[in-house]
Amino acid sequence: MKNLVIIGKVFPEPNSTAAGSRMIQLMDLFLTQNYQITFLSTASISENSFDLSSKNIQFQNILLNDDSFDELIKNLNPEIVIFDRFTTEEQFGWRVSEQVPNAVKILDTEDLHFLRNAREKAFKQNKILENSDLINDIFKRELASILRCDLSLIISEFEMNLLIEKFKIDENTLFYLPLFGEVKKPKTSFSERKNFISIGNFLHEPNWQTVLQLKKIWKNIKNQLPEAEIHIYGAYASEKVFQLHNEKEGFIIKRRAENVEYVFNQAKVLLAPIPFGAGIKGKLLESMQFGLPNVTSAVGAEAMYGNFEWNGFITDNETEFVEKAVLLYQDENLWRKSQENGFKIIENRFKKELFEPHFIHKIQEISENLESHKNQNFLGQILQHHTLQSTKYLSKWIEEKNKK
Repeated sequence: MKNLVIIGKVFPEPNSTAAGSRMIQLMDLFLTQNYQITFLSTASISENSFDLSSKNIQFQNILLNDDSFDELIKNLNPEIVIFDRFTTEEQFGWRVSEQVPNAVKILDTEDLHFLRNAREKAFKQNKILENSDLINDIFKRELASILRCDLSLIISEFEMNLLIEKFKIDENTLFYLPLFGEVKKPKTSFSERKNFISIGNFLHEPNWQTVLQLKKIWKNIKNQLPEAEIHIYGAYASEKVFQLHNEKEGFIIKRRAENVEYVFNQAKVLLAPIPFGAGIKGKLLESMQFGLPNVTSAVGAEAMYGNFEWNGFITDNETEFVEKAVLLYQDENLWRKSQENGFKIIENRFKKELFEPHFIHKIQEISENLESHKNQNFLGQILQHHTLQSTKYLSKWIEEKNKK
């Protein structure tokens, strides 16, 4: 049996974040290929963490800047190591290269952090994003991590093109692997539904800013639909979130959605005026899966629908957003058509079967030709050499300091 080690920043929470769902999907994919999986993390298991033992996945806590990891990874002797974001590769990638040099190193970017960060800064400074804004410190760290790895998984076609065309990353070291989805046609009809919803983990800044956008425009929707409410679902709601709760206005904070499918099947329209972000938006993918039309922003729908019609409306104009939300809420024929549009997008762009065979083939190809694959990635070899030295000795200095 082949061994796969995953090093995660946190233990996956698929009911809290799209990143958690993504990790479970990756695990399932490797389990079908008979890999024994071990999940390692410096974080603690929370009450919302997925039960990895239910899938016979081993798991263990690890320490930062501690040579106990060296012995552990050497004993596990994995054929493949996956880092769940560039920061975990920075922390442990050099140790993996030193202890198990023949392991294939894979970076799951989840989304491009430097892109999300640049868009967030532009939004908060009320300016148009410029190309120069992308070249920030996070960009340098993340691109270096991509170059050091044998393969990086990219979740968005937009981000794939950005890396290849603008930043000249070798396409052979990248693989487009989005979140997977499957159609789950609901039993509740248009007439049986009511209210708007929004959903998203509140620890994620784009989700918090989305709620603030909704608070700003909600009164204009409520004026036209006095019986409607908007229910805001999300994990890790803090006091600042609950301060937005107002039953008289119909703006209801609901905490975590324990059953997303049930919640989506009761609502009529999902609203997601996402002001910035990157990657594929889990809430919008789920809205298509479960047949819930939505109104979102250009960045919300980015790279999701290809040449297909969106399952609702896309607009960055506040007045138009309100207008389309009301229209979609009231017009049953338009609502049904939007629902079908979402199903088509899922079937043609996000089914697991569209990607799984190609991904498995790519992994096998790299594994069987690892030395030549690494040699072709000469920039990665250079970065690996220098990073191994600089990060290694900084970590060892911290390690020695911690012993005193």
